[in-house]
Amino acid sequence: MKFTCEKAKLSSAIAVAIRTVAPKSAIPALEGIHVRAGEDLQLTGFNLETGVTVRVEAEIEEPGVCVMPARLFFDIVRKLPDEDVSFSMDEGRKVNIRSGISSFSIMAIDAEEYPELPDVEFTNGIRIPQKELRELISGTLFSVSQNLARPILTGCLVEVENDAITMVAVDGFRLARRSYHPAEQTGRLLKFVVPADALREVEKILDDSDEPAVFTLGPRHILFEMGPTTLVCRILEGEFMDWRRVMPEFHPISLCANVAALTDSIERVSLIVSEKVKSPVRCVFSQDRADFRTVTTVGAAHDVCSMTGDGKDLEIGFNCRYLLDALRAVPTGEVMLELSNALSPIVLTPCEGSEKDFAYMVLPVRLKAGM
Repeated sequence: MKFTCEKAKLSSAIAVAIRTVAPKSAIPALEGIHVRAGEDLQLTGFNLETGVTVRVEAEIEEPGVCVMPARLFFDIVRKLPDEDVSFSMDEGRKVNIRSGISSFSIMAIDAEEYPELPDVEFTNGIRIPQKELRELISGTLFSVSQNLARPILTGCLVEVENDAITMVAVDGFRLARRSYHPAEQTGRLLKFVVPADALREVEKILDDSDEPAVFTLGPRHILFEMGPTTLVCRILEGEFMDWRRVMPEFHPISLCANVAALTDSIERVSLIVSEKVKSPVRCVFSQDRADFRTVTTVGAAHDVCSMTGDGKDLEIGFNCRYLLDALRAVPTGEVMLELSNALSPIVLTPCEGSEKDFAYMVLPVRLKAGM
């Protein structure tokens, strides 16, 4: 096995593959990066749940395969001089890595001990611009449940319909939905749940570009193709919450607010709220304004935000962190606040004329009298 590769490209590829390497495993090979030199150079990290493969341009002199100790391999390559890296392995699995005046000799792990990645056929994939898929993930991932008692809610639901690709996350206190409407119909009807950990890796790999990403659903796994990188992971099994049923259909109160101004007001009021000193934000929505107050053992805070519409003097309480998370995920400059009563959730949706399709729902907190 022998190849030569640009140091920057090799280092970047290892940095991506190493994120899905198992830190500790009963299978020692999984603690390494699988290196395959064939028509091109492929680096793979796999932890039995999620696998990432990165293709790298390299000059292949002799094809071959091995498994390199992940952290050591990464540290060696990134510390090498900024010159081409020469990699060679003899029949005894002794690897020589050279660049400029630097050289290292280390032992590789037998590649036969490395498990096969799940096989998902590269056919009938759904295409979506990378920046749009990235927005779907970043706009919902914060609402994924951390409660392992309901594993299905520790992932994001993906629904593919003819005219929309929708991603939904729920944690019992809030719901996040983002939808993308492709120019051409998908011709598919799919529904599956992707683990949050895998989606975090997908989000890091995606570019903020119109270059296509493709995801393909297999019987038990989902495959994401993003330029030279592929990620495969298992899908979660179980029945996801019927999110359409829990979303309120009728809202007697609707107000339009500037997202930045609203976020600033709530952030100011929440300065005296912490994990140790918890208190809900008391919101009073009236004509063209909202008053925010909170009282904790630290002190009291009050702020006012202008908005358009009549809140009918509705008084309601919210967990400020949940409300801020939703506001920070809103992809537009203005947002519609839809409310019903003090015991019903607030729903954030696009104002009229917006090209973005989203909905964020936050459940209220019961207020104590005299707060």
